[in-house]
Amino acid sequence: MSDLGGVDTQLLEVESLHKSFGGITALGGVTFEVESGTLTGLIGPNGAGKSTTFSIIGGMLQADSGAIQFGGEDITGESPDYIARKGLVRTFQMSREFQNMTVIENMMIAPTSQRGESAIQSITPGLREDVSEQEEDIFEKAWEMLELFDIDHLALENAGALSGGQRKLLELARALMLEPEMLLLDEPFAGVNPTLEKKLINRIERLRDKGQTFLLVEHDMDMIMDHCEQVIVMHQGDTLLTGTPEEVQSEERVIEAYLGENVE
Repeated sequence: MSDLGGVDTQLLEVESLHKSFGGITALGGVTFEVESGTLTGLIGPNGAGKSTTFSIIGGMLQADSGAIQFGGEDITGESPDYIARKGLVRTFQMSREFQNMTVIENMMIAPTSQRGESAIQSITPGLREDVSEQEEDIFEKAWEMLELFDIDHLALENAGALSGGQRKLLELARALMLEPEMLLLDEPFAGVNPTLEKKLINRIERLRDKGQTFLLVEHDMDMIMDHCEQVIVMHQGDTLLTGTPEEVQSEERVIEAYLGENVE
């Protein structure tokens, strides 16, 4: 993880993001901050601009104007690879694993410092002793991460055979192989059964307690209110309110924004 020196507790700073598509305004000045070592929720009715905001922060989209700082560095307009190398990594609502590869192969392909693909080719029964020192380190790290998420028993299964919830666990484990300072989680609990959902939030909270920072988009309001220290509310492409769960739930503007919406 990157060393930010502990000077500024605001790890991510988003200032006045604007984005239009074909004359339609998607974002009209989104501004918020995320404190280091916290679990922060980003919520809003359908069409509020949450996904667009995530895509701009992660470098998948370019803003028309505005600025993004991460760890005190301006990352506005940088590529997803550059942003990930700086320690800001995004997961997606739809898991993006390599379905024809095994779970452990998916894990080992994640580290950006890996030289070549020999590590992937070598992880088959009986061949582990042939891997290089670097590959051995990556293998050990991948296995430890699978154990953390209780999916090490699936290591040699094809990723395409996993359930939706297991794929969510795999995607988060893969993201953590990059040793990010902060993770952007896009609906991490969608399609996850209650048992795996509990396991996933427990892992996220354990990582948060160790200093990891999370910003998550999620439609399950009970999940957001029960587990996040801070909640950012978006409405019609702008930031409506930032506050604690208690403050957000008692705010009349938030109630009005959600009135008539199916928040699931």
